Amino acid sequence: MQHCGTQELETGRLVLRRYRSEDAPAMYRNWASDPEVTRFLTWPTHGSPEVTRAVIADWVQRYSDPRYYHWVIVRKAQEEPIGSIAVVELRENAAAAHVGYCIGRAWWHQGIASEALQAVMDFLFDVVGVGRVEARHDPRNPHSGMVMRKCGMRYEGTLRSADWNNQGICDACCYALLREER
Repeated sequence: MQHCGTQELETGRLVLRRYRSEDAPAMYRNWASDPEVTRFLTWPTHGSPEVTRAVIADWVQRYSDPRYYHWVIVRKAQEEPIGSIAVVELRENAAAAHVGYCIGRAWWHQGIASEALQAVMDFLFDVVGVGRVEARHDPRNPHSGMVMRKCGMRYEGTLRSADWNNQGICDACCYALLREER
């Protein structure tokens, strides 16, 4: 793999870029403080803007690592952060990247998450050189699986009581796409 860190990506409606400290108010307002958005995530709902500022400060420091891939999702029309997408696990020996994402409730069911995921998958395959991109979701959150399928990922099975999110121990529906399947 050819690691190059988080690079700015652009789609028809979106810019995926590195976080900046000034993104904290929008992140807090648009998704991090919403328990409905964080319901199936592995990080807790932010209780204050200060929490969001601290989290972003940590992420910004991590951009010096060329193996760190974490984007804020910005709609071009609004020029305001509305979600997040990242490689949450990178397995070098398998050339595999596990991707996670979330988007503010106001932008659900508009194809934004799948547009962002497709851009990240293309970047990971074409620039970084991964051979496999994978993701998983709690079966109680089927819309996340719809995003994965829309991007060409294939369902590989459900691991029973194999994961944890803000709902507790849960099953994990696993999806992946291999570079040669594109």
